[in-house]
Amino acid sequence: MPRTVSPARRHTGRSRPLRIAAALVVLAALGGYLTVQYITGSQVVEGCVVRSADGSDGKGRTYRMSPEQAVNAATISAVGTSRGMPERAVTIALATALQESGLRNIEHGDRDSLGLFQQRPSQGWGTEEQILDPVYSAGQFYRHLAEVPGYSRLPLTVAAQRVQRSGFPQAYAKHEPDAALLAAALTGRTPAALNCAPPRATAASADAAKVRAELVRAFGKDVLPAARTAPGGAGGAAATSTVSVPVAKPRASEDDGSARRGWELAHWAVAQSEALRLGEVSYAGRVWEAGSGWRTERKESGTTEVRIKLAR
Repeated sequence: MPRTVSPARRHTGRSRPLRIAAALVVLAALGGYLTVQYITGSQVVEGCVVRSADGSDGKGRTYRMSPEQAVNAATISAVGTSRGMPERAVTIALATALQESGLRNIEHGDRDSLGLFQQRPSQGWGTEEQILDPVYSAGQFYRHLAEVPGYSRLPLTVAAQRVQRSGFPQAYAKHEPDAALLAAALTGRTPAALNCAPPRATAASADAAKVRAELVRAFGKDVLPAARTAPGGAGGAAATSTVSVPVAKPRASEDDGSARRGWELAHWAVAQSEALRLGEVSYAGRVWEAGSGWRTERKESGTTEVRIKLAR
């Protein structure tokens, strides 16, 4: 005689696979959500954080991002200011990159779109190799933005769309507050506003020559005097554990141009701390140290240079 199974047990037997499937769907959705949040910089457990000028008490605006995103954001800002572009241009560029790539230098996209700004080789933006170079792609964005009449007075969505020709132009607007916060710090208007977690242990060793090379790539050859970019003899510039970057007024100088330039360079170095294995950055009486963030020096340093110390 066949075994009789109660309706309740039959219901339980059928529902268990459904519950398991539902649980897997929830876990997958949660994983996707966390991935998106990491990409866009909304939730990053370890990495970098930018605070607004009134954020020292924890009540101001903040934006969190991964070390990769911080490097790319700092590069976008450096390329813009080195071309004499104003802070507004940097804000437009950062908002565009936040929308297009989440500030990641991705090797895929719609059709043949690539890189931080999802530029397309088939549309004349450059070769794949060029577009995947953040310095080049940022330069291309600014070159096209500079050709937009009155771009600094246009709504951000309009200015970005004139360059990008996106199918979703209004999407840039949601990134404007974060982009403005980043631009204020990375162009040096907000001092000591960027903090990054200490560099992770990597196989690569700190290299002063590489720090100099990256400075020149981002800011141009004028960022370092020729004497400081050339390797020295034994124990000379190539072997030093500190890179000193002179602070001069940028091309589009304001009243506080020197101070802004100094903080721009200092924040660039903090953003690069993991990639270049940097342990300390000092400027204008403030010192950033890997693992502890910014502090005030007992003996205030000058404002004529930014000092970057390699991690030990």
